[in-house]
Amino acid sequence: MTTELVLFNTLGRKLEPFRSQVPGEARIYTCGPTVYNEVHIGNLRTFAFQDLLRRSLRHLGYRVVQAMNLTDVDDKTIQGAHQAGVSLAEYTEPFIRTFLRDLETLHVERVEHFPKATEHIPPMIRLIETLVAKGYAYVSDGSVFFSIAKDPDYGRLSGFDLDQARRGERVAADEYGKEDVRDFVLWKAVKPGEPAWDSPWGSGRPGWHVECSAMSMEILGETFDLHCGGVDLIFPHHENEIAQSESATGKPFVRTWLHSEHLLVDGQKMSKSLGNQYTLPDLLARGLSARALRYLFLSVHYRQKLNFTFESLDGAAGALRRVDEMRFRLLHAEEKGAPDPHLAEAADRLRRDFAAGLADDLNVAVALAAVFAFVKEVNVAIEEGRIGQGDKPRVVDTLADVDRVLGVLDAMAWDTGAGEDDSAEIERLIKERNDARQRRDFAASDRIRGELAARGIALEDTPQGTRWKRK
Repeated sequence: MTTELVLFNTLGRKLEPFRSQVPGEARIYTCGPTVYNEVHIGNLRTFAFQDLLRRSLRHLGYRVVQAMNLTDVDDKTIQGAHQAGVSLAEYTEPFIRTFLRDLETLHVERVEHFPKATEHIPPMIRLIETLVAKGYAYVSDGSVFFSIAKDPDYGRLSGFDLDQARRGERVAADEYGKEDVRDFVLWKAVKPGEPAWDSPWGSGRPGWHVECSAMSMEILGETFDLHCGGVDLIFPHHENEIAQSESATGKPFVRTWLHSEHLLVDGQKMSKSLGNQYTLPDLLARGLSARALRYLFLSVHYRQKLNFTFESLDGAAGALRRVDEMRFRLLHAEEKGAPDPHLAEAADRLRRDFAAGLADDLNVAVALAAVFAFVKEVNVAIEEGRIGQGDKPRVVDTLADVDRVLGVLDAMAWDTGAGEDDSAEIERLIKERNDARQRRDFAASDRIRGELAARGIALEDTPQGTRWKRK
């Protein structure tokens, strides 16, 4: 690797050169969803960021091993299963399927491991046993709690001040057995009607925090390279993961912590009460583009809030049309003579600047600027008749290289929903385009042509009329 990767480590709140534990390999743990409902676009923004991280690491020369947990046992899943009158597995499995479907729709790569909490109870129990044996945890009425007072480093990820949580404050009814209000539960004693597993402390189930520690260390080792999640997980979830993991092993838990910022909708926090909480199927049902949504997610730096609006989604679609239209023009450009040395230089510059942007804490604004500078240079070469032999595949290959990270530049790779039965719709749009051209409304004409290009439709204007074909 010639480009050094620098990332903003939440642990320490500073940019640091990334140093993996095993040279050339990056081991990542991603906090996945609690599978009690369909994920919303705020969740999906986080998973798109983690996909960008994964692809960027590979682009920069790393082999990636990643685990993303599926929390299928907690208060919400248990309550949902009880209300639906089905088993925990019957309740959570459909939400796991829809989650994986959403990732696939957004071209988020499948990670190597999707551990379910219910399938990893034994390592959770072993971790809790270690904490009890070392004096970091205690048993109370069949439940087990981690004693925060025993961990002098508690709060170093989030900056949480233990004095803010005072002894004697009101606590949840099922945690009255805690010695200190600040302690958190590792194992919950069984309640009537709840799923439970046998343990040295009696029947019960694991707490949420211990699930991630046990699963991540079982799959990736006691110390691994990267742990990702949304900023809402910094405290208490990730803080508690560090406390229990490092108390048990005596080793650093994670070398680099990365957290993505919230997604807003029209400048407001998403909530059902405001009616602005959208799922991916909600947007697709409106005829909006999953490809444009992925581009929108990636276009804003992961440490900045992303304000989702329908106008911003239209803008993302417009940016992609610029790429599609250039591809269309390139496809139909005449090749004349030797390759253009300026295009070769532009291709090298794109690869260099793109990698430099990624290496700078995933600065995708710089990476995308390099992409569109290249698109502009190709368009100029087409207009000036400088496309020579071999230039077309060079441009296509260069875009393919960077698109292995972005995953949005090739319209052909996306299921646009176009089928043979949409021919009448295509003919209608072509007629509208031709009418616009006759009116000299070239903005409307270009917009329609771009819309068709985004759907994988190539147009060719001939003396006999406009012909079209699927690319």
